[in-house]
Amino acid sequence: MPSKLRLLLASNSPRRRQLLTELGLPYTVRLKEVDESYPPHLHRAEVAEYLAAHKADAYRADLQPDEVVLTADTIVCLDEDVLNKPADEAEAIRMLTRLQGRAHDVFTGVCLLGADGRQTVFSDQTRVHFRALSQAEIEHYVLNYKPLDKAGAYGAQDWIGMVAVTRLEGSYFNVMGLPVHRVWEELEKWGFHAL
Repeated sequence: MPSKLRLLLASNSPRRRQLLTELGLPYTVRLKEVDESYPPHLHRAEVAEYLAAHKADAYRADLQPDEVVLTADTIVCLDEDVLNKPADEAEAIRMLTRLQGRAHDVFTGVCLLGADGRQTVFSDQTRVHFRALSQAEIEHYVLNYKPLDKAGAYGAQDWIGMVAVTRLEGSYFNVMGLPVHRVWEELEKWGFHAL
């Protein structure tokens, strides 16, 4: 990575940190509380991209000239419904009950923002197929793995991913919260190189 630019990751997600680390890109974590509401007229991928750009805007005034902030937001869509992070265990159980036995889409929106105002916003989509699950399986997962911090109330890298996900169309890492193939490609355009 050139010394000219420093990458900031604006995410509390351990999965995003793990993925960036495994890419071999040095970064610093910087966190702010940002409202995650969005206009109701937005549709699927637009929601993820809007939220990623909205999060980046919160850092715009604080960026140093050599800093680029990376923000991301992952959403789960069942048909036209956006399933965000569940408010509690009961909502998590309701979400997983809806998802079981069906296919759904996971969108991760990503924003790169530089201090000079340069901005790149993109998203990636993965189709996830769940097998039918029993109520006992759903409750076991929610009560033991506490997926309240995850869109759609599940993490593909968790127990439920091992027992429920039968097929993916698209990037597995996108479902984890960061489409690293696209992030790598876009960061190279910005001048970041890990090799």
